Amino acid sequence: MLPNSLLQRLASWCPWLLRLTDEPKQPVKVLVSGAAGQIGYAIVAMIARGLMLGPDQPVVLHMLNIPRSAETLNGVRMELIDAALPLLRGVVATSDEAEAFRGVNFAVLIGGWPRKEGMQRKDLIAKNVPIYQSQASALQQHAAPNCKIWRCLANPANTNALVLKEFAPAVPAKNITCLTRLDHNRALGQISEKLGVHVADVRNAIVWGNHSSMQFPDASHATARTQHGEKPVVELIADENWLKEEFVSVVQQRGEAVIKARKQSSSLSAASAACDHMRDWILGNPKGTWVSMGVYSDGSYGVPEGIFYSFPVTCDKGEWSIVQGLEVDDFARSKMELSANELDEERSMVYEFVSSERDQ
Repeated sequence: MLPNSLLQRLASWCPWLLRLTDEPKQPVKVLVSGAAGQIGYAIVAMIARGLMLGPDQPVVLHMLNIPRSAETLNGVRMELIDAALPLLRGVVATSDEAEAFRGVNFAVLIGGWPRKEGMQRKDLIAKNVPIYQSQASALQQHAAPNCKIWRCLANPANTNALVLKEFAPAVPAKNITCLTRLDHNRALGQISEKLGVHVADVRNAIVWGNHSSMQFPDASHATARTQHGEKPVVELIADENWLKEEFVSVVQQRGEAVIKARKQSSSLSAASAACDHMRDWILGNPKGTWVSMGVYSDGSYGVPEGIFYSFPVTCDKGEWSIVQGLEVDDFARSKMELSANELDEERSMVYEFVSSERDQ
């Protein structure tokens, strides 16, 4: 008999092998808000196929969307049923937050007010604060204990996560994260293309800061496996201009480039990154590697406490830890501070908006 760990890895290609493992796991409830949207539509099938929580983890999907999208959401529910996915043990499609959050173990919050032409970041915050205030209340009242919450791409993603934390005080800050894994994956992709190696052979790039154009993609600690062994990327790419200018700019602007090319947002890569984020958080990432994740700052690397900031993290058994002791040069420090300043400004905007609402 093969070890269970090997069987479970093989099971991602051959699901029938799961019958050889121990007793099947009990289903967990996974909420996806904004499930009728492009990213939601892409991610629900990925979750139901085990790409987020593993090929042996049954799930009950709770899908939430606004009332005017009820018919579309029901269509998504119909397609999930028609797909006859073995891991899918139930589907709830609703516009009622209490029903959507009831008993959920994992919450993937994609929905939010989209940025429209002419909107400033302050306008976007004003639109999204009430949405996440309401969801924070539902989360605190109805979700399962120790629910893990992940905020997706609805901007400003980091500050939306902060709103959840502020208005769901009973939820530990460590249980709320936001997505910078898409930016992290984009950084790995750019390095792999530059070196002509497979993306799986590149590791430990970092995205510091905010999910915005002020983020800082950092290749200074990344390594790549070549035919001559694993070496630092800065040695393999002896081009400081590319590392500090072109690489940074391409990753920062990649979302806009995708929209320009396909006339729609990067929903497939975002959904895939979301699965990567949650899978590593819950199941752990490989030893010796780290990933980028927006987490509640504890002051590491001089980043102000009390903001959600992207750091390099390692994950084990549902817990994340910020990688400590990395050298940060003056160039990196200046970029990191710019992103921290932007997040600090956004935090002030949130408090200003909430204060004005209370005064009315």
